[in-house]
Amino acid sequence: MRSVDEQLKRVLEIAARPAPVRVALSDAHGLRSAEEVVASRALPGFDQAAIDGYAVRSVDVVGGSEAEPVELPVVGEIPAGSRQPLRLQPGQAVQVAAGAPLPTLADAVLPRAHTDGGSARLKVTRGVPSAGFVRRIGEDLQPGDVAVRRDAVIGAAQVALLAAAGRDKVLVHPRPRVSVVSMGDELVDVSRPSAAGHVPDVSSYALTAAAREAGAEIVRPPRLVRCDARELRSAVEDMLPFSEIVVVCGGAGGNAGSEAKAAFAGLGEIDTTRVAMSPGSSQAFGRLGRDSVPTFLFPSGPATALVLFEVLVRPLIRLGLGLTDPYRRTVSARLTSPVASPEGRRSFVRGRLLREVESGDYLVQPLATGGVHLLATLAEANALVTIPESTTEVGMDERVEVALLSSRR
Repeated sequence: MRSVDEQLKRVLEIAARPAPVRVALSDAHGLRSAEEVVASRALPGFDQAAIDGYAVRSVDVVGGSEAEPVELPVVGEIPAGSRQPLRLQPGQAVQVAAGAPLPTLADAVLPRAHTDGGSARLKVTRGVPSAGFVRRIGEDLQPGDVAVRRDAVIGAAQVALLAAAGRDKVLVHPRPRVSVVSMGDELVDVSRPSAAGHVPDVSSYALTAAAREAGAEIVRPPRLVRCDARELRSAVEDMLPFSEIVVVCGGAGGNAGSEAKAAFAGLGEIDTTRVAMSPGSSQAFGRLGRDSVPTFLFPSGPATALVLFEVLVRPLIRLGLGLTDPYRRTVSARLTSPVASPEGRRSFVRGRLLREVESGDYLVQPLATGGVHLLATLAEANALVTIPESTTEVGMDERVEVALLSSRR
């Protein structure tokens, strides 16, 4: 029986980033930049008003107060988007809209609240410092500044910078493509009425959702095939040219395992060595097709398949996205109740992570009661507790390592 660490090493040593691709800016969100993007123009591109108000010389409004307001003539108006140059003379004001270019000689914008709001003649009751309420040319980015660094995750702010830098496309590490196959004579699509002996195909829906959550792209709808070597081989061969990862759910152990082994004969290498973990010791992993696509064979149970995906497939996807650390964040937490674990196997126990108000210490409530096959407790979990192979029981208040799953709101 192989250890979890040995199996994970075998999986991750073949991880490879898909070749970078240039995508439209609207499609880049959430991906990692494969290039360093340098600004070719200043941001902002000109001195502009930060608010609606009056463009002035700050020296002309010094000392304005309610008791003794400074009076200035209003000699024009500049709307946002204006391209008409305007020169401000000493002792004058010009109405400006937010985003409008400042007239020559103006060095500040007076908020309307500092004035009586006059349109022909203005009474200023409070001054403004030089550069007040002005967005200066290049104060955000200068030509030659790095707008987005290589390998940076492109979030909303990075999209904004790229757009401001005039980039409508960017070179990124694309999402690894994942394909899912569910295998079993008992399986039917979830949309079909349930009948005796039929089991809804929950696993393919669960695994495609987990793959998307990890950052992968699902290139084709999940396939549902019978426990038949020819049918399985045909389905997988169709997917291999369009996939960086293939997951076959229901292809590990028993008759299904034998059919899967026959299906992939001559297509690649599949290792069926059991792994010392709970749940999910019965599994297989290999590389299939001309491109040696990593292929996983998991048991049919969706709860077990999701744990296996979390431990083995998710890190492979994250490495493919360009992350140097593909693992979930972990913390040390105290158990709120005892947990038992099979001897010689690393257990992955679903749990609910809590925070003690007074001490700030992490607590974790095990949710494994009733069996590892149950989906309801997995849906309630926000953490995965790891129990080492050498441990068969962990008592209440003892510390365990906990991986934080996606937050649930």
